[in-house]
Amino acid sequence: MIESWLAGAAAWVADNPGWLILALFATAMVESLAIAGIVVPGVAMLFGFAALAGKSGMPLSEALAWAGMGAVIGDLISFTAGRFFKGRLHSVWPFSRYPGLITRGESFFNAHGGKSVIAGRFIGPIRPVIPLIAGALHMPWRRFLTFNLISAVGWALVYVLPGYAVGSALASEIEPPPHFYPVIGISAAVLVALYVVVLQFRLGVGEGSRPYRWLESFMARYDTTHRFWRLYTNERPARKGEFPLPSIVLATGSLAMFVILTQLVTYSRRINELNHLVVAWFEALRQPLLDIPVIAATLMGDPPVLISAAVLAVAVLSFRGYYAAALHIALAAILCFACVWLVKTGLMVERPDQVLRPPASGAFPSGHTAGATVLVTMAASFIAGENRMRQRWQTYVLLSLPLVPIALSRLYLGVHWFTDVLGGVLLGMAITGAIRASYSRYDRVPIWPDALTWAAVMLWLGFAAGYLITQWDTASLSYSPLPPG
Repeated sequence: MIESWLAGAAAWVADNPGWLILALFATAMVESLAIAGIVVPGVAMLFGFAALAGKSGMPLSEALAWAGMGAVIGDLISFTAGRFFKGRLHSVWPFSRYPGLITRGESFFNAHGGKSVIAGRFIGPIRPVIPLIAGALHMPWRRFLTFNLISAVGWALVYVLPGYAVGSALASEIEPPPHFYPVIGISAAVLVALYVVVLQFRLGVGEGSRPYRWLESFMARYDTTHRFWRLYTNERPARKGEFPLPSIVLATGSLAMFVILTQLVTYSRRINELNHLVVAWFEALRQPLLDIPVIAATLMGDPPVLISAAVLAVAVLSFRGYYAAALHIALAAILCFACVWLVKTGLMVERPDQVLRPPASGAFPSGHTAGATVLVTMAASFIAGENRMRQRWQTYVLLSLPLVPIALSRLYLGVHWFTDVLGGVLLGMAITGAIRASYSRYDRVPIWPDALTWAAVMLWLGFAAGYLITQWDTASLSYSPLPPG
């Protein structure tokens, strides 16, 4: 039924392409307007229009551009309204009908400043009011516009790309297997459920949040679920039985997105358009001066470097008596290697033809990115676990920064598609979330670095430096761009 409707609508759109452009622009704009974004089902409408765009053959870049421009214009209108009604938001209709929403938006903006413009775009209940609040609280125009444009890029990809990919899959000459749509539907339903739980209920799923308290009380009603809750809760006295709900949400959400991406990479030809655009963009950036740090970054994601880090971590933790932590790090490394190998071997997605000696394995997912994601997020989780709940995100962000150059290096060198790198990140986060959830029941005492830990870090850095030196000539030749023509 949906496919027949899309086919008919796509035929009409092909004859009237201007209306689809207008629909994408207007829906994104209204969805971003203050208060209106709550009433209008913008997410569902954007998915439908994006699916029509993919079905009708509209270029992905055009669909992303029109939706992104609509979102920016909607936010600018809200920002201007905030400037005009400053000091009167709680008394002017229609804002006066949502005093709690305005108050939460003000608190979020005061707590996060300019970052709230980026993060707020993805947070359900406060999404439509953050630009309004920013204007009312005198955020400078240029600063707001800068943050707004940055957030619009990510927003357009998140809200438009899934629908576009589904529409393009329906238009593909390749007939998807029977399991394609059920898998997509189930994974999407999981993401919607997580979105409602995580974002609509004031963001958090940590201890003390509304979803956490509700789930805890629900589990306590039944013996079986209560035993499961108690089995996986943290046993430190100071944590008071903290359940690893954030880790479970991370694992479930990342796995669902990875499954959807895998299906689209396998059966949707139209998604290749985005991949080729990214490859062409990075190809235009290549120059000898940039090659040096980029090749160094990509070598830091090579299996010997990542495996040596895991081996040293397991050895140090075992020597210090933290056997459960050592075992879980070993499991994370093995699981990452096995999953990457299985998916690469099973799909055998061809790599971009950009370098002299591309790796022989399949492209999807990026093993460098998946391994680096597991390494940095596992390290961040152990360190952040010793901080207060509200301070943990800072540790995660800081310690995850080394992942960025490794992931970008695979795109810059032209050995991976964008979807390969994205898949590697999602797979790595799913593995980290699952391993951390499992480790929670064994987390009885703090793990602080000692002299042996720092010695292991220095040993690993020395090994990594030696590896870079010995492999440099080979890597420089392998990653050399193909001669023109």
